[in-house]
Amino acid sequence: MLVSILTWIVLGLIAGALAKLIYPGRQGGGIFATIGLGILGAIVGGWVAQAIFGITTVGLSWQGILFAVIGAMILIFIWGLLTQRAA
Repeated sequence: MLVSILTWIVLGLIAGALAKLIYPGRQGGGIFATIGLGILGAIVGGWVAQAIFGITTVGLSWQGILFAVIGAMILIFIWGLLTQRAA
């Protein structure tokens, strides 16, 4: 159980960092927001992979990281929309 939680945190950190590098802009949030969005992105990406493509993503596989990054990018985009300030 503890290893599974640590794997999600590491995957979230990797996915969040890669998503912020790939998706430029000022979305705000620090390292904890990046990890949080990365973990949620891993969940969203894993769900999309399973629901649409029938791919089961487990752990730190390249498929898991790929779909976690895609999910994190989607969440960073939505986060950016929600936190935009009126100019």
